[in-house]
Amino acid sequence: MSAEERTTDEVPEWKQREVDELVDLLEAHDSVGVVNVTGIPSKQLQDMRRGLHGQAALRMSRNTLLVRALEEVDDGLEDLTQYIEGEVGLVATNDNPFGLFQQLEASKTPAPINAGEVAPNDIVVPEGDTGIDPGPFVGELQTIGANARIQEGSIQVLEDSVVTEEGEVVSDDVANVLSELGIEPKEVGLDLRGVYSEGVLFTPDELEIDVEEYRADIKSAAASARNLSVNAAYPTEQTAPALISKAQGEAKSLGLQAAVESPDLADDLVSKADAQVRALAAQIDDEEALPEELQDVDAPAAPAEGGDDSSEEQSDETTDSEADADDSDDDDDDDGDAGAEGLGEMFG
Repeated sequence: MSAEERTTDEVPEWKQREVDELVDLLEAHDSVGVVNVTGIPSKQLQDMRRGLHGQAALRMSRNTLLVRALEEVDDGLEDLTQYIEGEVGLVATNDNPFGLFQQLEASKTPAPINAGEVAPNDIVVPEGDTGIDPGPFVGELQTIGANARIQEGSIQVLEDSVVTEEGEVVSDDVANVLSELGIEPKEVGLDLRGVYSEGVLFTPDELEIDVEEYRADIKSAAASARNLSVNAAYPTEQTAPALISKAQGEAKSLGLQAAVESPDLADDLVSKADAQVRALAAQIDDEEALPEELQDVDAPAAPAEGGDDSSEEQSDETTDSEADADDSDDDDDDDGDAGAEGLGEMFG
């Protein structure tokens, strides 16, 4: 009998049962991660487990059994074995890795710090009334570097005081004072080491994103893609309505510029012709050169002559009659007669 066979035969039944349960857990979920549980008090760990209920499952076991379960499932999950070190557990979910990371970060809670631990950030005793009666505690505060005095019948800290800087080891005195004041300077929670999902291994730095900024970037990219599609006349389900609307507008503009006779353009062509007639008539000083009907029409428009000129300048279309009217002062009479004849026919 080989050594491998003897080892397999010697595996206790409870270990194999544990591995089988872990395998079932891993195979039933889309995403599997390894979390660090070092230093988390038992009560808070249970609270975190309950907080994940219904969304993710947290399972801890011996590291050797975790490794064996990951390798037995295979399918890429064996890549997670590199994170099985120290006090760890497996977390399994059907959520995507980014959602899992956000959920685990949100579940972290403040916790007291013990003597001998390294300060994760600057530890500050805040300014204000400690609520503690005068006594030797004021000396303890002063010993660790807090600006404390007895005022108004209680011990008060006169300003925010850094008692341990980030990276320094917390002393016994500091730990005792923080405990007395109820200050919890560190944050404990399930630190994600790695997640495997749909054939991809994610690390925490890849999952730590600003959701709002990411959402804004997606919206901006979608808007840019839509604009590019419309400008390039590339039809899609999303851009087809805009392309049709744009084409209708361009077709209408072309039809008006080319004076295409169409029932759909009739009202606009009449409005355009009327505006051009009014603009032309406003440039004719001799009222006798205009038919009586046009004189009556132009009379109320005379005060707004500047406005008509402005509209005329903004128009992309320029008629032959308008061009002739601007050629020279010497041709005004001839152009006016021709315009009058044309207008007479138009208005009967």
